[in-house]
Amino acid sequence: MIGALRENWRIALLGVFVAFALVALFVPGGVFADDSYAGAEDESFRESPTNLEYGLGLDGGTRVSAPVVGMTVEDVDLGVDPTTDDPQVVADREDEVEATLSEELDLETGDAAVRYDEGSNEFTVEVFVEDVTKAEFAAALNEAGVDATESDVRDGVTAQTRDEIVTTVETKVNEAGLSGARVFDSSSGSGNQHYIVVEVPDMTYEEVRGLLEDRGVVDVVAHYPGEDGEHVNEVVLTRDEMDTISPPQYNDREGYYYVAVTLEDDAAEQFEQKMVDTGFTSDPVCRYEENGSSEGHCLLTRVDGEVVDARGMNPDLGADMESGQWKNSPTYILPTQDRQEAQVLSVNLQAGALTAPLDFENDQVYSLQPALAEQFKVYSLFIGLFSVVTVSGVVYLRYTDARVAVPMILTAVSEVVILLGFAALIRMPLDLSHVAGFIAVVGTGVDDLVIIADEVLDEGDVNSRRVFESRFKKAFWVIGAAAATTIVALSPLALLSLGDLRGFAIITILGVLVGVLVTRPAYGDILRRLLTDR
Repeated sequence: MIGALRENWRIALLGVFVAFALVALFVPGGVFADDSYAGAEDESFRESPTNLEYGLGLDGGTRVSAPVVGMTVEDVDLGVDPTTDDPQVVADREDEVEATLSEELDLETGDAAVRYDEGSNEFTVEVFVEDVTKAEFAAALNEAGVDATESDVRDGVTAQTRDEIVTTVETKVNEAGLSGARVFDSSSGSGNQHYIVVEVPDMTYEEVRGLLEDRGVVDVVAHYPGEDGEHVNEVVLTRDEMDTISPPQYNDREGYYYVAVTLEDDAAEQFEQKMVDTGFTSDPVCRYEENGSSEGHCLLTRVDGEVVDARGMNPDLGADMESGQWKNSPTYILPTQDRQEAQVLSVNLQAGALTAPLDFENDQVYSLQPALAEQFKVYSLFIGLFSVVTVSGVVYLRYTDARVAVPMILTAVSEVVILLGFAALIRMPLDLSHVAGFIAVVGTGVDDLVIIADEVLDEGDVNSRRVFESRFKKAFWVIGAAAATTIVALSPLALLSLGDLRGFAIITILGVLVGVLVTRPAYGDILRRLLTDR
């Protein structure tokens, strides 16, 4: 048994790969039985016979490409050197420039950013607003002690900002439970214009835009009477000071939805002291009016500057803060009016705020109706089956020997099964470009198997294993060289953001690798067992 396994380990390896792929494809939850698998809680997902996810072309939905709002000045001299100066001095100078820009240009928190690139040892300054001109940006920098002219300002943001936006949007769509979504950074042909591309199956443009239009800046504002009797608005909590965020929960006793957050230790101590010093712990009364006629002490939960809830401090919470006990277990709840608001609040907190807003005035939209996508799915399945049947017929007519033809077809099909299992494992949303890649894999795979069969049978039947091995190695060198050429030729398409061409290239390259490393050697072992007797 061990000897046979050692002699036919390539066939055994193919069997392991196929079994692994079948589990990834058909076992609920996939290989790792992960409950978080996209769509695992969705009843419609449970009715699907496989764990495959589909992109726009096979499931319908919307693709939105939008540039990022912002302007940038590169190679800025702040008068400090991060390589020699004290880090705190550098950080203070960065904060000073951001504060000056916010004051001069009347910006919201987070609308100005100073970045340092260790690779180039350069500072970059960005602002993320539409209603500021290049001249105004340059003038504000001069006010901050930075030499800049209008010609130094360029439209667009840095690659780091775009990467942060992609990460945030990915988290948003994942937290929203949207399976099959893709988010990536793309550029125009000239490379001068960059876009954030968001593909979400089974959603309309309005739904996608609603998910992305708001930046999701969440903060808590203390609204309390000042020394002159007028109410003061002071931000006392931000997302950066929150450590853990809970899913939406419901308070049965008081009848409202909320999101619970745990504060970091330093932030908890400062927040507790602030609440005591400003009288929140001793005054639970809150009558908040946006027109300025508020009474009492109100804690405002805001999303993108809009108040979603206003209420006074719970007396029990106030007592814990008065005694100094609350900071030892600093859990704070953010109430909302309904479950939908709580869900939005939780998603925004989990994902964090978008570094910069997206420019939907200059977006590009592609939408596909689910009914039409369902037709494409059926057509893709039909074309796939048709290609397998056609190739099977041609191969059989070519060799008229079931020992050669049948293993060839089964090996080619197993290659597709392995690739589908891999797609299910990594949750790759399959699209029409991937279907084209699968068909190409079948074609190139059978081509290689034909080369093996022709070389082995070149001089008639082969009975000697030594002769078989010699001929097989010769054929394998040919298909190995062809595989390397294919990978080199398609690598640029797989690496560059060229839309559907990228999906085709990725599947084809993966198919070539699986073929050379797994299926072709296994087919050689199968032929050796069937065609030789010594």
